[in-house]
Amino acid sequence: MKSYCISAYGQPLVEHDDDMPVPSGAEVLIEVVGCGVCHSDVHIWEGFFDMGGGRKADMSRAHQLPFTMGHEIAGTVSAVGESATAAIGDTVVVYPWIGCGECDVCQAGDENLCLVPRNLGVHRPGGYATHVLVPDGCYLFPVGDIPVALAATYACSGITAYGALKKLRAKAEGKQLLIIGAGGVGLAGLMIAQAMMDTEIIVADIDPVKRAAALDAGAAHAIDPADKESRKGIVKLTGGGVPAAVDFVGADKSVAFGFGALATAGQLVVVGLFGGAVELSVPMFPLKSLTIMGSYVGTLEEMGELMDLVATGRVKPLPVATRPLSEAAATLADLAAGKIVGRIVLAP
Repeated sequence: MKSYCISAYGQPLVEHDDDMPVPSGAEVLIEVVGCGVCHSDVHIWEGFFDMGGGRKADMSRAHQLPFTMGHEIAGTVSAVGESATAAIGDTVVVYPWIGCGECDVCQAGDENLCLVPRNLGVHRPGGYATHVLVPDGCYLFPVGDIPVALAATYACSGITAYGALKKLRAKAEGKQLLIIGAGGVGLAGLMIAQAMMDTEIIVADIDPVKRAAALDAGAAHAIDPADKESRKGIVKLTGGGVPAAVDFVGADKSVAFGFGALATAGQLVVVGLFGGAVELSVPMFPLKSLTIMGSYVGTLEEMGELMDLVATGRVKPLPVATRPLSEAAATLADLAAGKIVGRIVLAP
């Protein structure tokens, strides 16, 4: 089995040849056809998340080096354990947000929030490889008629957007929705929002290329949040601010922008992990009855809901380009530099 691994944080990935995993029990071995490259991979590769104020959340304790990243995985079942529910030859997308399965959080259906996670590509070896071992067939969803490279992206950019948008649907339905960030997850959110609800979508991104991509994908408006007049423009456009906003960037400036764009009783959901810290006016929370909440990927049940929605054909496809697995390191660098529109999927 070949993989491209972190051998030292922030350094180029290193090619490794390892013995082929042999599944046992409920385990399933997937031959990887495509693995998306996510911006959170950049943080894992660097070894930390920026918490703001010079503080860093150390990721190095989450796994041992060398470590194989990659959590947007689609491929073919190549081997199964003696009690596995999957069938050899099935083409599937893998839900990677796997918990311990035993704690109260997991038992409540929120494995993605487990305090002892087994997330593929984050805590356990992932899809920057020719093969990946999945603990149970319950984490596999059929690809159907969806192109495999596109299907891979639903395991993170898709489910992350869907999970966040569910939290906002009641606020945005029949009104306006502000999407901050038109990268891979933001564009996926735009596509999914159009299929989930009837809402006027405003996209904010500092990159004119990504704003153009958002308009091409169906956004009603695309604005530059770096423009000093942009917040006033949103207030004027919406008659007082947006009832719902989702921040797919997760930086200090993006959160502050989303907060400032909210209407009375508005809600902001923060998804992105870019990093930093933000200072907000505390009196505005009660005076305008505002809500800020986080959203981390989505549940296994929501993954099923998303794949059912995709199967209807109502979700426009995210722009996807494929690159050889050997270009994993170069792709990480391009993503960190903001050079990628949509998603890059690595193909072994």
